[in-house]
Amino acid sequence: MEDLDKASLEDLNEAIKSYYPDADFGLVERAYRFSEARHKGQKRKSGEDYIVHPLSVAKILATMKMDIPSIVTGILHDTVEDTPATLEELRKEFGQEIAFLVDGVTKISQISFSTSHEKQAENFRKMVFAMARDIRVIFVKLADRTHNMRTLSHMKPEKQQKIAQETIEIYAPLANRLGISWMKIELEDLSFKYLKPDVYKKISQLVNKKKGERDEYIQNLIDIFTEKVSQYGLDVEVSGRAKHFYSIFKKMDTQQINFEDIHDIVAFRVLTKKMSECYEVLGIVHSFFKPVPGRFKDYIAMPKNNMYQSLHTTVIGPYGERLEIQIRTTEMHQVAELGIAAHWEYKSGKLSEKDSAKFHWLRKLAENQEAAESPSEYLESLKLDLFMSDIYVFSPKGQIYELPSGSTPLDFAYTVHTEVGNKCIGSKVNGRIVPLKHKLRSGDTVEIMTSPTARPNKDWLKFVRTSRAKSKIRTLIRSEERERARDLGHEILERECKRIAESIKDIEKRKDLSDITGKLSFASYDEMLISIGYGKASVDKILTFIFPNSKPLAEPIEEKKKKLPTPRPNSSRQRSLVKIRGLEDEVLVRFGKCCNPLPGEEIVGYISRGKGVTIHKLDCKKVLDLDPNRSIDVIWDLGESARATMVRIKVFLDDSPGILNLMSQVISSRGINIKSANIRARNDRKATGLFELEVRDKSQLNECIRELERLDAVISVDRVQN
Repeated sequence: MEDLDKASLEDLNEAIKSYYPDADFGLVERAYRFSEARHKGQKRKSGEDYIVHPLSVAKILATMKMDIPSIVTGILHDTVEDTPATLEELRKEFGQEIAFLVDGVTKISQISFSTSHEKQAENFRKMVFAMARDIRVIFVKLADRTHNMRTLSHMKPEKQQKIAQETIEIYAPLANRLGISWMKIELEDLSFKYLKPDVYKKISQLVNKKKGERDEYIQNLIDIFTEKVSQYGLDVEVSGRAKHFYSIFKKMDTQQINFEDIHDIVAFRVLTKKMSECYEVLGIVHSFFKPVPGRFKDYIAMPKNNMYQSLHTTVIGPYGERLEIQIRTTEMHQVAELGIAAHWEYKSGKLSEKDSAKFHWLRKLAENQEAAESPSEYLESLKLDLFMSDIYVFSPKGQIYELPSGSTPLDFAYTVHTEVGNKCIGSKVNGRIVPLKHKLRSGDTVEIMTSPTARPNKDWLKFVRTSRAKSKIRTLIRSEERERARDLGHEILERECKRIAESIKDIEKRKDLSDITGKLSFASYDEMLISIGYGKASVDKILTFIFPNSKPLAEPIEEKKKKLPTPRPNSSRQRSLVKIRGLEDEVLVRFGKCCNPLPGEEIVGYISRGKGVTIHKLDCKKVLDLDPNRSIDVIWDLGESARATMVRIKVFLDDSPGILNLMSQVISSRGINIKSANIRARNDRKATGLFELEVRDKSQLNECIRELERLDAVISVDRVQN
């Protein structure tokens, strides 16, 4: 094993020499010896010596042409977490810079994203701040995750699922946002392999089945491209490849089509020497292949915010099929593969000022946490800003604005200025009046019409896409809701004071009012009134505390009429499922139809005066639009009397004889009752099945979905939310 390690160290040094021949190889070897000694005796799940992992991480960083401190950090990244080594020891041995980077990676490695929403939001904050302080920290972590995913087969299945889910939700989009396309593709495919193993196997078999035929087709097209372009005296490099498995699955699932129906499974890339040649090649390609209207994008003139540049076009190929073609320079290709890492000055260990400015979004992520009022809102904001593709639109004066794909004129208005958004009454796109929910496209010119009397509408939250617009609209609406709740709370408190022959003015005149509200666990008198207005606080308890010697008078008939309705108690089913913390009286409990939470899923309750408590999934989109002050802690209370919960699933499948019977057997064998089943066949011999099932909890449903996906005829299975 020692000889193998030495050879691997030599390979690492060779990789570094290829782009940095003057590097401090002595420092790299010292780090290797230090890590090897500290990890001595430790084994990975595969049975390999542990040192193989940090060395592999360092090799990945070397392929990204990172600086020496980053590579050394890759070698040392697990020493503080998994060995007796300390940060102080690293600081003395390797200096402050490397100790700082190792500490940053260690902190991110300790983060779990599959925990409660509050903890998850806090962990995201830690990761974002670590990235903002030194972007190299996240490069090392991504390299670490990539190697761990490559060796995930040695883990237990439940661990594989957890790590793969975290990877596809967080690390693959993060690699994409940083422009590291090869890593994003690899992480997506590896995650897909463990999250949906049977679907992955089907697609890989279908792709490999036609490999010989496809390779011949690719070579024919390369020959055609090269011959046509060379006639114009241009020297280009043409390559073709099949799309990666996860992108094929997403296309099948989104468009509800089978593998055979995907006509653009192969993508071609043309590399040129100069930028001007990219546009020449585009013209040549369009002269011999008919372009598909609306399928051209110029990311050279308007690069993506991860620095990606390329021309994208879709054309009709020689056999009537669609071809996706990317045209870019060799330098642009390097950036497309390595993203920000391609601009890293490995000698100075930093980005140039020009390149640093292109990553202003990272600083915005750190700033956005201040505006978020709840963990769920912060997570939504982060995912919107971090993981969405972009479009570019113009103001009437020609100023360019970058927005997430799917943005509306309202998103544009709030990007220009908060007050422009708040006062918006209409919009024009390219000189034509359009609805506020109109989806913008790159190149649109957007004009906003305003009125001084206009106010944000709660319905706007249903279609705006940017975190800024959502945050500003919610802030104003919640402010108005809180004001209404305060007025209602004041009215209720005043009425109840009269009932005990006291005056609310006497309360408000007390010098120790802030002490009283503090002892009652309220931040202020206003917060107490708001809690009363929302129905979260007991007026009787508040008045008993303030006026301990007062006795209630007979309640006037007219006051009885003004009292708000008292919520009905829980039904027996609801009482057996959910326990509400902080409320002694029984109240009506309802489950949100928008998300239909299942036992085992994280939940939250929202209280409304006169309407009881509505239970939502913690990640329900509707929750984000509710005032966090109305939330109340709830937990599942599953006793023997707990009944099954109704859920709906949608199955996309091949229309084959006996498939309904097969699916019914799979569902019933998991102990699940089928309340209804509806299969609708299509003209293309495909079918969509909608099942209503009674399930015990989340794990039973997930197990059922996995079993259905194993059937040969089944293409995809999804839970249906209202």
